Amino acid sequence: MTDKETSSQIEEKKYLKWFWRFVIGGTIFAILPFLLASIGALGDMPDFNDLENPENNLATEVISIDGKTLGKYAKENRTPVRVNDIPQNLIDALIATEDERFYSHSGIDFKATARAIIMLGSKGGGSTITQQLSKLIFHKREPNTNTFQKLKQKFKEYVIAIRLERQYTKKEILTMYLNKYDFLNQAVGIRSASRIYFGKEPKELEQHESAMLVGMLKNSSLYNPIRREEMVLNRRNVVLKQMEKNNFLSTSEKDSLQKMDLGLDLHREGHSDGYATYFREYLRDFMKGWIKENPKPEGGDYNLHRDGLKIYVTLDSRMQKYAEEAMQEHISNLQRIFFKEQKRNRTAPFYDIDKKQVNITMDQAMKRSNRWKRMKNNGKSNEEIRASFKKKTQMSVFSWKGDIDTIMSPLDSIRYYKHFLRAGLMSIEPQSGHVKAWVGGLDYKHFQYDAVKQQKRQVGSTFKPFVYATAINQLQLSPCEEYPNTPYTIPKDDYGMPEDWSPKNATEKYGGMLNLKDALAGSVNVITARLIHKVHPKTVAKFAQDAGIESEIPEVPAIALGSVDLSLFEMVGAYSTFANGGLRVEQMMILRIEDKNGTILEQFTPKTKEVMNEESAYVVLNLMEGVTKSGSGQRLRSKWGSYPDNVATGYPYEFTNSIAGKTGTTQNQSDGWFMGIVPNLATGVWVGGEDRATHFKGITYGQGASMALPIWALYYQKCYADSSLNVSKEDFKKPENLSIELDCSKEKELEENPLEELEDEGPEF
Repeated sequence: MTDKETSSQIEEKKYLKWFWRFVIGGTIFAILPFLLASIGALGDMPDFNDLENPENNLATEVISIDGKTLGKYAKENRTPVRVNDIPQNLIDALIATEDERFYSHSGIDFKATARAIIMLGSKGGGSTITQQLSKLIFHKREPNTNTFQKLKQKFKEYVIAIRLERQYTKKEILTMYLNKYDFLNQAVGIRSASRIYFGKEPKELEQHESAMLVGMLKNSSLYNPIRREEMVLNRRNVVLKQMEKNNFLSTSEKDSLQKMDLGLDLHREGHSDGYATYFREYLRDFMKGWIKENPKPEGGDYNLHRDGLKIYVTLDSRMQKYAEEAMQEHISNLQRIFFKEQKRNRTAPFYDIDKKQVNITMDQAMKRSNRWKRMKNNGKSNEEIRASFKKKTQMSVFSWKGDIDTIMSPLDSIRYYKHFLRAGLMSIEPQSGHVKAWVGGLDYKHFQYDAVKQQKRQVGSTFKPFVYATAINQLQLSPCEEYPNTPYTIPKDDYGMPEDWSPKNATEKYGGMLNLKDALAGSVNVITARLIHKVHPKTVAKFAQDAGIESEIPEVPAIALGSVDLSLFEMVGAYSTFANGGLRVEQMMILRIEDKNGTILEQFTPKTKEVMNEESAYVVLNLMEGVTKSGSGQRLRSKWGSYPDNVATGYPYEFTNSIAGKTGTTQNQSDGWFMGIVPNLATGVWVGGEDRATHFKGITYGQGASMALPIWALYYQKCYADSSLNVSKEDFKKPENLSIELDCSKEKELEENPLEELEDEGPEF
């Protein structure tokens, strides 16, 4: 071996040594970050259990009896969908746009990553769908943006992505990604996004709709379809082009779809949006108590906004929709007339109070406001707070034509809102106690006081059927029983009253004899007074409470004319007893509660109580049918005439089926009521101002037949038009061997103009 050969060999060995050092060192350099990331040296990493059960904020869903989502309670408005609920066109759009080699890689697309490195990121970051999922579920971006932090984050994403690929199928990964992504505008996850932007479930998405949602994945804040429609349209068309490139669409299909507009059908899902907003707020309070009393099996409390509970309720989404539409149609029209009247009112919107009382009312309203409470908590004096209420500011206020952006002082806004008539509606299936519709007000965003359960107002003549029912049940009276229509006085000593009680008829017309059917139809006060004196106020109060009234009822004769304040919730529940043969079925709003896995946590059943016999209940219904045939509710059946100034949209209503009902109007027209029953649906409506001093000046518009009855009528028209609801048009079920005489055909019928019914303008207390 020569010296030259020895030198060459040494040089070769030297280069070989450096080569292997480079290879081994490079391999270690490449592997080490992955190893460090996997053992948590680069920061916390999810373990096996985390991968199996990634943390999610799952919305609690409120589901109607007909299977529709009424609303959600959520930290994030997200309700996950299953693998089989993702349409193929959405998967095709996602893969074509975000990860063309999704089915061939194992979490990391090395080709795309190498391209991104060579092009310095100008052609995209090379992240696979699996890597994007790892960011969404397990890893938030580090606050620092230096190169080291970015590299550290990237290696963690690689490791998590590989683990995800080992634990889940490809379609599960796609589904998890779509369930987690925030599509903006309270649309977290693909189900919320498809419902909010297109009003449909994901599996119903059409190709161009799926393409728009996939386009948003690049940056939903930038590609916001509500704010940047043209930009989103262009991005959607890029997605369609990618689908053509990857052979998911033909060129002609792509061209056709690109010509379409976005086709947005917005259905916002905030708590103030959607249907049954007032009911959902009641339900939220109920669930707070339920959660305290029903801990998780493993310990701890359920989280209403994160644990993905499913609350199945008795409300019917179709009936709820019709009820809200009916209220909007009538009240918006009635409000127009009220505004017109107030132009001539110096103390608008108040009557019956002087300037000093107006100031007191406004001051009380200020002190109840959130602004007052907030400023008080911040240490502001009363003088400073009052001064702030007089400073004009920019705000958005409610109107029936949509919210108005304006400038006014908070004090002026309070008075503006006091001009609006409020309303409530509740509907119950008497046989089951199921609440079918619950409309607590005009618009939850602006009017949050619930007129169904939270509010109590004077019920006026709608209380009279309880007096009649007590007398019929106790004395077995016939509707044909006659009493003199003459002034009547109840001595003060009979019930320990400070003075004698002598109620007057609303019309102040007297004379002759009236049977009970005509007396109730005409809402004749003196005959109602005779009846309560006959059976005693205590008996009437007990009967009403047995029927479902929970509030305290004073045991005084004046309750006969509706002097007591009650809620719409109580009144409809009690009226339902008449339609169910005298059997009281407690109102039921919730069917069952399930956890996110579908395990039933609780099922609910209503309580029942026999209040009166079937025969007496039927007689009361027969009496109340007289109200809709010849009394203050006969507008329901009229085939002629019109309301003054077109106060009722859809009139004449021309109902021909059996309807038992009762109108009610309190003193000075402060409250208008209508309670109406058909065999399988009892509904009550209330209309009035926030303050009792806010009302129509006269009886024409201010009575229950003008304010509340039209909402009932419009609602039932819509329900009857929907044959899938099966709202009954049958007669009330007549008991066998009925012993009480109901045929009063020989009696003289009441003669009255439909616009001049004998309706109480208010009880004389």
